[in-house]
Amino acid sequence: DSSFLHFHESDCDIGGSSSCESVLSLNTEKILSQAKLLAEQKRFPFATDNDNTNEELAIAYVLIGNGLYDEAIRHFSTMLQEEPELVSAIYGRGIAYGKKGLHDMKNAELALFELSRVISLEPDHPEVFEQRAEILSPLGRISEALSDLTKAIQLQPSARLYRHRGTLYFISEDYATAHEDFQHSLELNKNQPIAMLYKGLTFFHRGLLKEAIESFKEALKQKADFIDAYKSLGQAYRELGNFDAATESFQKALLLNQNHVQTLQLKGMMLYHHGSLDEALKNFKRCLQLEPYNEVCQYMKGLSHVAMGQFYEGIKAQTKVMLNDPLPGQKASPEYLKVKYLREYSRYLHAHLDTPLTEYNIDIDLPGNFKDHWAKNLPFLIENYEEQPGLQPHIKDVLFQNFETYKPDVQELICVADHLGSMMQYETPGFLPNKRIHRAMGLATLEVMQAVQRTWANSKVRMNGKTRLMQWRDMFDIAVKWRRIADPDQPVLWLDQMPARSLSRGFNNHINLIRGQVINMRYLEYFEKILHFIKDRILVYHGANNPKGLLEVREALEKVHKVEDLLPIMKFNSKTRDGFTVNTKVPSLKDQGKEYDGFTITITGDKVGNILFSVETQTTEERTQLYHAEIDALYKDLTAKGKILILSADLGEVDAVCNLILSLVYYFYNLMPLSRGSSVIAYSVIMGALMASGKEVSGKIPKGKLVDFEAMTAPGSEAFSKIARSWMNLKSISPSYKNLPSVSETFPTLRTMIEVLNTDSSHCLKKTIVVV
Repeated sequence: DSSFLHFHESDCDIGGSSSCESVLSLNTEKILSQAKLLAEQKRFPFATDNDNTNEELAIAYVLIGNGLYDEAIRHFSTMLQEEPELVSAIYGRGIAYGKKGLHDMKNAELALFELSRVISLEPDHPEVFEQRAEILSPLGRISEALSDLTKAIQLQPSARLYRHRGTLYFISEDYATAHEDFQHSLELNKNQPIAMLYKGLTFFHRGLLKEAIESFKEALKQKADFIDAYKSLGQAYRELGNFDAATESFQKALLLNQNHVQTLQLKGMMLYHHGSLDEALKNFKRCLQLEPYNEVCQYMKGLSHVAMGQFYEGIKAQTKVMLNDPLPGQKASPEYLKVKYLREYSRYLHAHLDTPLTEYNIDIDLPGNFKDHWAKNLPFLIENYEEQPGLQPHIKDVLFQNFETYKPDVQELICVADHLGSMMQYETPGFLPNKRIHRAMGLATLEVMQAVQRTWANSKVRMNGKTRLMQWRDMFDIAVKWRRIADPDQPVLWLDQMPARSLSRGFNNHINLIRGQVINMRYLEYFEKILHFIKDRILVYHGANNPKGLLEVREALEKVHKVEDLLPIMKFNSKTRDGFTVNTKVPSLKDQGKEYDGFTITITGDKVGNILFSVETQTTEERTQLYHAEIDALYKDLTAKGKILILSADLGEVDAVCNLILSLVYYFYNLMPLSRGSSVIAYSVIMGALMASGKEVSGKIPKGKLVDFEAMTAPGSEAFSKIARSWMNLKSISPSYKNLPSVSETFPTLRTMIEVLNTDSSHCLKKTIVVV
């Protein structure tokens, strides 16, 4: 914003080419007249008391303003030969070097050298510190740039300086300090849409979505056509799970500029995760017309095609991403890391489109190392890996299936599934409703109900070409297959089917609750519960290891109201100085008094006071076997009681069966046996198994509650059953469920599953669903 940088730029090339020289000769008169005016008004930095010197200096500054940097440097250099400490010439030459371009390190070093000389000669000028910070920050020397801006602010605070420093703190992910700076900047000049946008982004990154939305709206009041503010507003609403408001904001951004690539990309991703794949695809295609090398849009285009069963187009798009090899030393993009797995998985799915689902098994068929690397999101470096065969021309892509072409009873089945799936939606920030997942998991629920009823009536199941009695894993596998196909981007794999080597090391399901200043909004409701648990464990630990200091620790803990306040307490013990881990325990029902490892809570702090607060489950072979034994015993009991229930309508039996179902799933949640999707898979099993027992879930999951975390933070299976039943509002099942067609017979192949997930059923909402 400095005045001398605002002359009109000429069209000549930067760097003093011949065209610049011709411009110079043409404009000599114009340059001299501009310089004269500048000199008279002393409108350039460090003007002197000598009119002739000022005129000479003004000429060089006008040259900078016209993009003639080499000429300006020569002019300043000539003046400095006569007067080596002429501050304005040193400063001007530094500016010119910076303007020439920092991509050449030599220019950057010369610019910094000159500006540092100015500071040693004239240490009280904020603009020099600011100018030096502008050169340091693109070079990645952020802490030096921050220190220069702090010095400038001490000398003469201004809205611009606070905004500049806030931006650097923001880049450094110090969102709280950045927020303070943007706030100071806005206090000095409230009409700054860009500062208001950044203030909103500091909220957004800390998970304070409602405050972020207010700031973005404020920025739009100041600048009605602010595309970035609309785009950020859309992202904030998306994170809140408010699909309609997010769509409206993205639309407004695109009305202002239909070619805004970032908005097209974000809107497309939101539509994909909402289950609107057709619409998502339009956005990705438009994005790629404008930016053919956009890896995110290319990857998402390939993914959308594959999810809809259009494998030829999907793999073509995926291959384009694979060609974008990172340059040496460049970090590979997440899309590049994922795309080879997606391509291999796509080929596998295509080859099995028409094979009955009971005749093959992804967990067994896919190579162990492939699954291990995919689930851990590792680079695709797999020794002796044999690629899946390419697409076979005789297997056609999935064609669009019109809802009306299904028989009335199948239409009914789809509408019921949509309703059941919507019952599983979390009303919590960070969970966008996904109608495709809703339908998939609704169908899974109905298929679980039908399979469990058949088992209780003594029927067997067919799996991998063999007929046998149904086990608990078969019940979960029904939900797993639907969750897998609803979103092929996510590896939904059984961890105990991974290579033994990866299991012996422990396979971690890791969730960051707080990382630095970034708060994971999804789990906010559970912070207090976990905090109480940690406090109890700290007291137990100190009681055993530091009884003398127990009183001091107890008093300190009473003052702790949020996780961050725990850091000073770590200092009470040399072992926990840098952080500590606390394990939850899961009591056994099978062996009274026995306990298993639940999940691990870790808190660590750094010197600056940033914390990492995370939870993880470690799936080792030994832990898995203990949980499996528990689940096996419960499943055996459940099958026996289920068979009695089929024969009698005793209410006591129904109650016992309900508790057994919830207890079984309590251990499943605590085991976390899948690489992804455990939560919704388990909930659809709960709903389906309860329906088999004659009970239907009619209540929605309460706002802010997550079923998996309810199970993981409950003191035992009984407590979890009680909590779950309090919101499930169980009622007797409607008899019309019996008339629904068999899910597994109606959709016996991958092709039929993808068809039903693709079909539009918008008029389900218009007709009343009989069974609801």
